[in-house]
Amino acid sequence: MPLVLLAGMNCTPDLWTGCGLDDAVTPVMDVGDLDAQVDRLLAELPDTFVIGGLSLGAIVAMAVAVRAPERVSGLCIAAANAKAPTPTQRVGWQRWLDGLAAGETPVELQAGILPLLLSPRVRASRPDLVQRVLRMGEETPDAVLAAQLRLQATRIDLRPGLRAVRTPSLVIEGADDALCPPSFHDEIAAALPEVRRERLDAGHLVALERPAEFGAAVHSWRAGLGAAVR
Repeated sequence: MPLVLLAGMNCTPDLWTGCGLDDAVTPVMDVGDLDAQVDRLLAELPDTFVIGGLSLGAIVAMAVAVRAPERVSGLCIAAANAKAPTPTQRVGWQRWLDGLAAGETPVELQAGILPLLLSPRVRASRPDLVQRVLRMGEETPDAVLAAQLRLQATRIDLRPGLRAVRTPSLVIEGADDALCPPSFHDEIAAALPEVRRERLDAGHLVALERPAEFGAAVHSWRAGLGAAVR
């Protein structure tokens, strides 16, 4: 069964490097509307698949599962928020859009939120991971980031829809996630009828900070989906 992984906003598939998930399909999210992005994925992906994502990627993965649960054999959610946007979030996304229009680059915007993306321990001791986060911003075209910011603004509260998703699900959270704290994952897990949960010692970009543990959790869960999924 194909594995689909969707990276977070202003991130690239390098997010999954070291996780041992090299067989995954990693589409780029470049449509500025959640429903239209889901339409695009459902048109391009196989009839059935396992889908996962981190942050905005997880939000889109949840929306795919809500829309077409019969096509999703497994749902993996990492570092996510299933709620509708707040006014503060909308202001922040518009500020980024205005910044892009004024000539700021994705990497400059990424640099400004490093404390939200990486745990204090990693920022202090792992300059290589800091550089990887910045490089993902460098490798994200302005147009793709702008589309992702517009997509963010079309989000809805996915929690009611998740209650009808009978797909086996895995929720992975970072204990030190400053953007999507464990309480957000409490809400997601409570909405899903069949869910397994993992907490790792990491910040928001949990797959980048703890790739081996992240990959092991996904492999173990994926193996439990049945021989056809392996």
